[in-house]
Amino acid sequence: MDKPNEPHYDVVWPRSRLAVDKQTPASRLDTLAGKRIGFLWDYLFRGEELFPAIADELRDRFADIEFVSFETFGNTHGGDEAKVIGALPENLREHRIDAVISGNGC
Repeated sequence: MDKPNEPHYDVVWPRSRLAVDKQTPASRLDTLAGKRIGFLWDYLFRGEELFPAIADELRDRFADIEFVSFETFGNTHGGDEAKVIGALPENLREHRIDAVISGNGC
């Protein structure tokens, strides 16, 4: 009930409606043995240090794993972001990528 001389506030729900339909995620790979992994990066946080460390650890577990450098795909957050992301499906096919590891930071 409104009281005289008191402010009135409309209340809104803090969550918005969904803007994108839910998608079923891709199936996980059973193993990384013999797979080709692409590194994607937004060039913001230590990827040049972290990706080699990740690759070393994975090579210890899967001797025949291969990696394609983030440099192959370009900056996923820079001035060419739309172009890089738009070209990504074709680049992943071209380089025969089985899975990606995407690094981003702030």
